Amino acid sequence: MNGTKGGRGRRVVLWRHGQTAWNLERRFQGSTDIELTETGVAQARRAARLLAGLRPDAIIASDLRRARATAGELAALTRLDVTHDAGLRETYAGAWQGLTHDEILARYGAEYAAWKRGEPVRRGGGELETEVADRAAPVVLRHADKLPDEGTLVVVSHGGTIRTTIGRLLGLESHHWEGLGGLSNCCWSVLGEGARGWRLLEHNAGTLPEPVLGDDD
Repeated sequence: MNGTKGGRGRRVVLWRHGQTAWNLERRFQGSTDIELTETGVAQARRAARLLAGLRPDAIIASDLRRARATAGELAALTRLDVTHDAGLRETYAGAWQGLTHDEILARYGAEYAAWKRGEPVRRGGGELETEVADRAAPVVLRHADKLPDEGTLVVVSHGGTIRTTIGRLLGLESHHWEGLGGLSNCCWSVLGEGARGWRLLEHNAGTLPEPVLGDDD
């Protein structure tokens, strides 16, 4: 599933929201609607100044407050409207939500281990990672298809949702998605459109992407 039209040179920047209090506490947020901390707001403002330099054509975001606030910082600089979509929310994780990492290990250790091995697990009775990709990736593709040639879409979302969306757009099998690794608060990954579909240009970046020069261009 890549949905690209070869040769148009579009770019998708998948940007994780800024820091929240639950991030600091290593507490699983999932779809719980948590606000940014003051540090999170500052992170979003710094990142927005950088991302504005990419001259994005469109911004879409999860409708949860931490993503809304992060996207708002870029919107203020670019004067673009933000389209909010519940399809970009973080994974719903049922009973895991609100628990710290240590509490999850203590209460759901076997389930956690199976998830880390790449097995399809409904963490806390919630969504499968493939179900998250099923709802999020089409949102990204739909808006990417509206871009002009060489256009840039910024997607403001959540760590788990971004990872599963990247995995889906790259055509990776779901048990390999964990290998992409996580994103730090207010860092981003960049997908570029190549002749054979989407490819990963940057991952967990905090600086603007540099062009690839040399043998792998």
